[in-house]
Amino acid sequence: MRLLAPLFLALLAGCAPLATAPAVGVATAPAPAAQAAASPPAYTPRGMVAAANPLAVGAGLRVLRDGGSAVDAAVAVQAVLGLVEPQSSGLGGGSFLMVYDARTGKVTAYDGRETAPKAAGPDLFLGPDGKPLNFVTAVLSGRSTGVPGAVAMLAQAQKEHGRIAWKSLFADAERLADGGFVVSPRMAGMINSPRVPQNVAPDVIAYFTKPDGQRYQAGDVLKNPAYAATVRRLAAEGPSALYEGPLAQAIVDRLHQGELSSAMTLADLKAYRPRSAEALCRPWKVYTVCAPNPSSSGVSVLQALMMLEHTDIAQRGPADPVAWTELAEAERVMYADRDRYVGDPAFVKVPVEGLLDPAYVAQRAKLIGQVAGPAPTFGLPKGAPAVGADKTLEPAGTTHMVIVDPAGNVVSMTTTVESVFGSGRMVGGFFLNNQLTDFNFDPRESDGAPAANAVAGGKRPRSSMTPLIVLDDKGRFLAALGSPGGSAILSYNLKAMVGVFDWNLTMQQAINLPNLVARGDTFSADVDKFGPEMTAALQARGVAVKTGQNETSGLHGVIVRPGGVLEGGADPRREGVAKGL
Repeated sequence: MRLLAPLFLALLAGCAPLATAPAVGVATAPAPAAQAAASPPAYTPRGMVAAANPLAVGAGLRVLRDGGSAVDAAVAVQAVLGLVEPQSSGLGGGSFLMVYDARTGKVTAYDGRETAPKAAGPDLFLGPDGKPLNFVTAVLSGRSTGVPGAVAMLAQAQKEHGRIAWKSLFADAERLADGGFVVSPRMAGMINSPRVPQNVAPDVIAYFTKPDGQRYQAGDVLKNPAYAATVRRLAAEGPSALYEGPLAQAIVDRLHQGELSSAMTLADLKAYRPRSAEALCRPWKVYTVCAPNPSSSGVSVLQALMMLEHTDIAQRGPADPVAWTELAEAERVMYADRDRYVGDPAFVKVPVEGLLDPAYVAQRAKLIGQVAGPAPTFGLPKGAPAVGADKTLEPAGTTHMVIVDPAGNVVSMTTTVESVFGSGRMVGGFFLNNQLTDFNFDPRESDGAPAANAVAGGKRPRSSMTPLIVLDDKGRFLAALGSPGGSAILSYNLKAMVGVFDWNLTMQQAINLPNLVARGDTFSADVDKFGPEMTAALQARGVAVKTGQNETSGLHGVIVRPGGVLEGGADPRREGVAKGL
């Protein structure tokens, strides 16, 4: 087997875990093999917050210090992220939330995915000629926005898992909105990028233009008094402040403006309900991996992990091109099945049991070789419905957080407004999502059957958001991770899981690894991180990697190491940090 170890030494950050007293309610994973140091992981014996902006992390840590639970902290983190990282998530978006309860050992999946207005039909994104609308045109229209779900979902989870008052969770967001916050380099890059179509939207221009007529730059202080007023109202009134009353009316009014206006009504907002259920969990190695239920694509990540158990990837490593080829081939099979079958289970049958059946997994794993073959087609798992081809486009304005509180309760949450700055429309100081463009625009593709992800009134669009929680062989919390990145989320999460559990890396090392996204005939990657030698070795195996065109990963993760020490990692491709109490 050909190894390229020298190429990867600089990528693999590592240091020995600290030896200290165990945290309550958590298990331990073996210590990772030592590697050359780069950016070391974060360690703590108590609680930890890993999220995409230090200000948001600080808000979460404050809540934990005040006696709040992981879910309490998640509310505070989301409220701040919606202000300081509005290109990725916010009060006008949706989310999937995984909660591990240390007392019961139960993992609950909360679905705060947006819904289409009741009056929306399969022709929502078809023009007068019956053809799909231009994607950017659709994104910037009122039709792109679904009923926001993140706030209602967080309120339900906080009611069930919170320890301190809801009204106390918005203080940091209110303070930063009123007093101002420093614009980060990444946010400034989005504000000033000619490649972000939302930057021509009137609300975006108005918000991000200084009194002197110039756009905000990194280091400038940005105030948002409208956002401060919104979070004050949310704190005082609870989630109803968003779904009823003046703010709800403002949302409806804004979406009805302009051509291609929305059919959303006040009744749509008032009727929104998050979903919650036992998480979708499956055994993997000696662990149990838990993911959200559809319309999340968690089933697909579980399928890929199970398929890789039929390969020798765990006996290889990140410096071996065969290992990356096997990872790429598993991804291609994963996406072929995901794109065909996953949708909102309230509207279409999703063959979850069939996709995860060990016999079916073993059959699909036979397509994974050490040389890339032709692009795989979808399989036929037991219970598969007759659904058509899917051409959903899925841009990414998304973020992920992991929170562990001192009692051992855990949150793994992926949250989004879909594209950068969502639809570009703003209400109450926050952007509205364009989540409905996650539906397949053409409800009936060339093979005749309706697509599983076609538009319907009240339906949730398929999502790639897949926050993960891993339990040990005794059912105790072991690890949590997740990422933004549109459809590439599945690949990013899979890479990190392989890095930690197959290649024995620290969480930070696994996050630092190059990204490789293989779907159909396309292989996109962090070519610069692979380097010319590995790129050539992959090319020789049919994996012709090219620089990716989509949003980069923003992985955050936490794992329990010997002695109960929490080890965290944050993606260097973004601005996040992992910090402990």
